[in-house]
Amino acid sequence: MRVIAGTARRLPLVTPKGMETRPTTDRIKETLFNILQNDLPGCHFLDLFAGSGAIGIEALSRGAAKAVFVDNSKEALSCIRQNLEKTHLADRAIVIGQDCAGAIHALDAKKMHFDIIFMDPPYGKGLEFQVLEALQGTTLVDEDTQIIIEESLDVTWERAEELGYKIIKVKKYKTNQHVFLKKRGEL
Repeated sequence: MRVIAGTARRLPLVTPKGMETRPTTDRIKETLFNILQNDLPGCHFLDLFAGSGAIGIEALSRGAAKAVFVDNSKEALSCIRQNLEKTHLADRAIVIGQDCAGAIHALDAKKMHFDIIFMDPPYGKGLEFQVLEALQGTTLVDEDTQIIIEESLDVTWERAEELGYKIIKVKKYKTNQHVFLKKRGEL
């Protein structure tokens, strides 16, 4: 796995061993960042269930001002830190080693806000909906924040709509999908 474009282009990244982390393939990552390219310069990016940190690092490499990486695996955190050092992007990054709900609470306490929130939770556990629920009423997200969820193809999104989010776009691949959401404005 490598950084595709930007200041850290072509630099290889380390990934956690085993099957608990599914690195996003270069092809899917390229498609995702083609969609996001105009929104990245100067943005604040939150990478939840960050794994190797490849998505947040790609965002930094392509011009994001700041990225926060959240994972609760010690091996993943080690990979993220190594990758940030290797790509010379550590000065624009914060790495948080805890579960996403705890990290959301801590970031909200600091009144942080994000332009783009990306999450790639373990498939089939409903964690994406727990995160969407945890984001409600926080400073992290507003009506302009893009939320992107990478999930298996069999997930349906009615629950997200019930939680007050609207689906902006769905990009399906052979084995998974990216769902783009925004918080619905106050009625």
